[in-house]
Amino acid sequence: MPAMPVLTETPEQAILALVVTRGETASICPSEAARGLAAARGHPDAWRRYLAEIRRAGARLAADGQIDILRKGKPIPAGAIRGVVRFRVRPAGGSS
Repeated sequence: MPAMPVLTETPEQAILALVVTRGETASICPSEAARGLAAARGHPDAWRRYLAEIRRAGARLAADGQIDILRKGKPIPAGAIRGVVRFRVRPAGGSS
């Protein structure tokens, strides 16, 4: 699925806008949120520079219980965000 344009000001807003839209059964790649954030900041082709910021924001949102960080489809702790991961909105009543 192609990245949806998300015009947001903060990395947290970029992530939440996408995961809420996708729902509890789907996830996003951090690069999708980085692309939205880069576009919102006027640098759509420089999305890679925002990727580390998005991953840190994802760890904060996971620690706050708002999203899950997934590796191979399974939730992982916020402190284990290394390598290939995805984000999804935390299911109602769920925990990672």
